[in-house]
Amino acid sequence: MLSDPLLIEKAKAIRLLICDVDGVLTTGVIYYLSQEMEMKGFHVHDGLGIKLLQKAGIPVAVISAKNSAVTAHRLQHLDIAHAYLGHENKLSAYEELKQKLRFNDNEIAFIGDDLPDLALLRRVGLAITVPQAPAIIQQQSHCITTKKAGKGAVREVCEFILQAQAKYESVIESYLTT
Repeated sequence: MLSDPLLIEKAKAIRLLICDVDGVLTTGVIYYLSQEMEMKGFHVHDGLGIKLLQKAGIPVAVISAKNSAVTAHRLQHLDIAHAYLGHENKLSAYEELKQKLRFNDNEIAFIGDDLPDLALLRRVGLAITVPQAPAIIQQQSHCITTKKAGKGAVREVCEFILQAQAKYESVIESYLTT
């Protein structure tokens, strides 16, 4: 990503990152322990990537078709204030969020992995997907992460945006002085 001048220009404009959950923040595998209990795995590197963006003043939001207590719990730990869970029509949640935060499409990056994400990938300024996404999703994205979903893909995106905006070093510096 860092070698593509067009992607760098798109990333410089980003003021908000929106993530899908299943297949992006997780590997896409959901374990059901009982009718009431599900289990998902979230990678700590992705969580820290989100924290890095937040430290740099770039909010992170989530739009997911699935309403999950496990996901809500993880998002609360990450201080993600803009969480739209159970929104099968992701475009309406996107429009609501965009209006609320007063951002333009070109100021928003979205990372998604499957057909429910297609409308957002076609709308945002920086459309990103993961290597295991279907071909149609990859074709509609500006870039594909090298890391897999649930295994650092979101961290890769966060660091790319920070590096493109020349904010990476100052955010990292805050970890050296604490």
